[in-house]
Formats: sequence, C-alpha cells, structure tokens
Amino acid sequence: MSQQLIAENIKNLLKICPVQKIQFFSNELVLVVKPDHLIPLLKILKNHVSYQFEILTCITGVDYPSNLHRFKVVYELLSVRYNCRIRVKTFTNELVGINSCDKLFLTAGWYECEIWDMFGVFFKNHTNLKRILTDYGFEGYPLRKDFPLSGFIEVRYHETQKRIVNEPLEMAQEYRNFTFLSPWKTTKI
Repeated sequence: MSQQLIAENIKNLLKICPVQKIQFFSNELVLVVKPDHLIPLLKILKNHVSYQFEILTCITGVDYPSNLHRFKVVYELLSVRYNCRIRVKTFTNELVGINSCDKLFLTAGWYECEIWDMFGVFFKNHTNLKRILTDYGFEGYPLRKDFPLSGFIEVRYHETQKRIVNEPLEMAQEYRNFTFLSPWKTTKI
C-alpha cells in the first residue's frame, strides 16, 4: 500500500479522530495531532485493517524553548504488512502531560521513561514512569536546551578522603573578554 493511499484513508477517518496536519517528509507520511487525540489515533493506526502499524519503532523528543508548546514528541510506527512507516507528532509543555501509550505498545514504556528522564515530559497513566539514564538524585533534564553544559554537580575523587565526592559546581574563573587579533586580518597580500 502506498503512502498516498494511506493518506487518503486517513482523510476519511478525520471525523473519528481529528488530525491537525497531514504532510509528507522524505517520502514518509507525517501526522500532527493534539495530545488529547493521540491515543485514539494510535489505536486506529494499530488496529484498523487498512493500516496495521503494529510496531512502535521509536519515540523521540525535541525541545523548542521559545515556543508556547515547548516539546515535540514524535512517534514512529511501522506496518510490516504494508511495508511502510508513519510518524505521529504532538506538542506539549512542562506543565501539561501526554497520555501514555505503554498499554498499547509494549516498547513505549522504555521510550517514555527516557523522554521523561532527558526532557521532563510527563506521561499520564504510565505504569512505571521513572528516571532510567541519570543517577539517583540527579536534578534537571539534560537534553533541554536551557540545561547548562557543565551541569550543576561536580563528581570527583577526593584525595584526602580517598573516595568519590559530589559537590556543587563552582566556576572559579571569572568571565573575561579576550581580544585576540585574527591572524587572517594581520596578513597583507
């Protein structure tokens, strides 16, 4: 089944589950949907005989700090029967969560925990939402654009105590404005 045919079938189902936007990107169909309509759309795409997107290959997050809905969550689905892929995108912010699809797709549990750990996007009704990639007591979300590059805590080996210690990060050097001349500007031809 071609992507165009799937897009035509999805247009027929818009009455059941409204989609904000249908677009093509690199010969793959992309659906943009509101967070409230995400789970019904995923159920239709998985269970409907015309689609059969039974495999969730990936869920990713993207951070756009300047947007009203800061986070974009992208679901990538695969239909083995029709040999095609589809992407479903939705947007949210720090305060509004997204309904979890871990009961619909078994692989979603890990991906949602990863997005929660790295971006701080909350998934409602998740069976076991926890941090899986950062250490116990880690503060912040490392893949957010406003997360500092150096982090908040320094982990180092303390020579006199003979153990590893966690300390608040101190930037010892003050900011200086360096005014080096460019070697390209000083050369005369």
